Amino acid sequence: MALNQTPAAERIHIGFFGRRNAGKSSVMNAVTGQNLAVVSDVKGTTTDPVQKTMELLPLGPVMMIDTPGIDDEGELGTLRVRKSRQVLNKVDLAVLVVDALEGMRPEDREMEELFQKKQVPYLVVFNKADLLKGWRNEPENDHILYVSALNGTGITELKERLAHLRPSGEERDLLEGLVKPGDLAVLVTPIDKAAPKGRMILPQQQTIRALLDHGCLMMVVRESELAGGLARLKKKPDLVVTDSQVFEFVSAAVPEDVRLTSFSILFARYKGNLAQAVEGVQALNRIEDGDKILISEGCTHHRQCNDIGTVKLPGWIRRYTGKEPEFCYTSGTEFPEDLTPYRLIVHCGGCMLNEREMKYRQACAKDQGIPMTNYGILIAYVNGILERSVAPIPEISALLNHGE
Repeated sequence: MALNQTPAAERIHIGFFGRRNAGKSSVMNAVTGQNLAVVSDVKGTTTDPVQKTMELLPLGPVMMIDTPGIDDEGELGTLRVRKSRQVLNKVDLAVLVVDALEGMRPEDREMEELFQKKQVPYLVVFNKADLLKGWRNEPENDHILYVSALNGTGITELKERLAHLRPSGEERDLLEGLVKPGDLAVLVTPIDKAAPKGRMILPQQQTIRALLDHGCLMMVVRESELAGGLARLKKKPDLVVTDSQVFEFVSAAVPEDVRLTSFSILFARYKGNLAQAVEGVQALNRIEDGDKILISEGCTHHRQCNDIGTVKLPGWIRRYTGKEPEFCYTSGTEFPEDLTPYRLIVHCGGCMLNEREMKYRQACAKDQGIPMTNYGILIAYVNGILERSVAPIPEISALLNHGE
């Protein structure tokens, strides 16, 4: 990902839903002015969610998602419908596309009820309105709009309506309360084999940008150059942020009176699940042989030798607990609806997931009573440095002290 692009997780996610041949793909293409999704008269052309990042005025950076038909049939069709429903867990806005000639069917009404249940702002868009006799674009209410993807009627109004539905949450700050202008931060960034050559992974990119926004100075080093870098500084750094994989090494190298945390912990705070992660990691003390532990990553990448999710984390957990649990893995958009088989969920920082999807996963775990923690918290905990790693974050530090 280029440094000048808005990360996918920071974009407004807009999902297009509807029955087969209602014109979901056509409407989405009309909204974007591009042929992002394949269209056809054949039912079920869209077999998997199709997503595309772009700039869409007047909304700004968005992620457009076209989904399979909600009335698909057969064994594969059922899986596709499930995929469509899963998309709802991460969209900020939903568009239900209905064939204007056929009107609302039970599947459409069920989907609308699901929007309301999940509290997703939505529009019901009746497509193919140009085929209606005597049609006049007079919506029955604020949720309804008639359009024609074929001739573009109503598409501009659709974009304006989506802009007004846009969530109005406060702008978040990755480093809120942690740094001030003129502070010196040291970032310890091992060269991750999973990252393409010539690029830095997303948490490192966003932390660098956040430090620049705060008017901070910074030094970026690999762990192998950390000691030399610290020795060259005329003053101690105000904050050290490290990749979780080298937490133990960095903690030993950085003086105790220097604040230390990790990229993973910063992102857990940013996504709103840090307190849950700190509480959830205590479940490690109750793990027994054969217990299932789910390790979940928000992104997909080629597994490397000594991979953190499938090799390092299980190793740290076995070493700490002295037990032989069973490890299960998910990545990308896959996340089980039923979490009851697991005694613990260990999630990545979620830098590739938007806030809505991350909160959905948190809620699933909380509602089902399954402890959930994250990579950085677990690594700090098993290495005996959890208290130090969250000390820079007042609200979490206070939570730990209160627990004592």
